[in-house]
Amino acid sequence: MKKEVRQLREKALTALVLSIDHFNRPWDQGRTEAVLILLDHSFEMLLKATIRHRQGKIRKPREKQTIGFEACVRKGLTEEGVKFLSEEQALMLQTINGQRDAAQHYLIDMSEHQLYFYAQAGVTLFRDIHDDVFDTNLVLELPERVLPISTTAPTDLLALFDKEIDEIRALLEPGTRRKMDAIAKARSLAVLESAIGGKFEQPSDHDL
Repeated sequence: MKKEVRQLREKALTALVLSIDHFNRPWDQGRTEAVLILLDHSFEMLLKATIRHRQGKIRKPREKQTIGFEACVRKGLTEEGVKFLSEEQALMLQTINGQRDAAQHYLIDMSEHQLYFYAQAGVTLFRDIHDDVFDTNLVLELPERVLPISTTAPTDLLALFDKEIDEIRALLEPGTRRKMDAIAKARSLAVLESAIGGKFEQPSDHDL
């Protein structure tokens, strides 16, 4: 394994562990944002490590910066000789990236069930890509205790959506004056809905 690939892979593993660590912390201040930002970073480093491992390029000619997250996903999905992603994997990556954008650049209110969904799906997806590309087991690279855990049992995705919509409706009841809270809560659902529809732009407040 080349030094560049090894270093990128190590950064990916470090960011993944830190994301899980923040998920399992017993206080909520900044928790959602930290989990999503670090999880997204772990995937960008993993994607770049994989592309370089397969002799692909992560820097355009005469460019000082490496390519971004979306370009990495496109390479992993379509580039001959590099391709390592399925359509479903690319969709989940884009969704996680969209949630990170919302968390880092504006306001997002994500329920515990949603956060668990992305944390667990992220660990599973990271493992699948990592183990397939590098022909090794992720469990050998991480402490055995490193797993997302939650005090509330996660529900299935459709039930989760119904619950979130009910909570948004409650926030919009006359006299509650919680429209901004409703918009922040709706944003994470809209990001997922847009990703499923093949759109990766952040929704406007008007759309929400």
